[in-house]
Amino acid sequence: MIKIGITGGIGSGKSVVASLLALSGIPVYIADEESKRLTNNSPVIRDGLIRLFGTDIYTKKGLNKRLLASYIFNDREALRQVNAIIHPEVNRDFLDWARKQDSPLCAIESAILFESGFNRIVDVSLMVYAPKEIRIERASARDSVSREEIERRIDNQMPDEKKKELSDYVIYNDGKQALLPQIHSFIERLAERGASIQ
Repeated sequence: MIKIGITGGIGSGKSVVASLLALSGIPVYIADEESKRLTNNSPVIRDGLIRLFGTDIYTKKGLNKRLLASYIFNDREALRQVNAIIHPEVNRDFLDWARKQDSPLCAIESAILFESGFNRIVDVSLMVYAPKEIRIERASARDSVSREEIERRIDNQMPDEKKKELSDYVIYNDGKQALLPQIHSFIERLAERGASIQ
């Protein structure tokens, strides 16, 4: 099985590409959704966060997101420690999930593919690229937040040019180049590696 890592900055359209790959028959693991599930349900993550921040970090309903955000806001070391607890569990969960898929291809969608180290557990990395101005417009419309807030989020992510350098393949979602032909071309190139989904 070939494991694909899908990434891209905020507003790039990586979720759209992930959905189109899923419609093409490739199972896709959405890391952001699954990490939220695991943060509430994984005993390993729960114990780690309680050791770090105390029992108040969880309520009867699950993780106290507001309290966690207050601990890691502007504290890079606290954020690093939290990530060191959560990311290995997401890695493990994805690999368990991948083993259960009846497909020669599967994928993980993650905005922080490289920052989290998830790129080390995939065979191929695919970046969805869009110009910054388009990303800001899309994210502002989607999230109903200010341009300044979107720019702040972008500044907190790995620069797109760096992600582009690190990625094996790039799909351009700039409103000029159609996505489907690029996705079909990408799948065909993987098929040449012996991973046809037909």
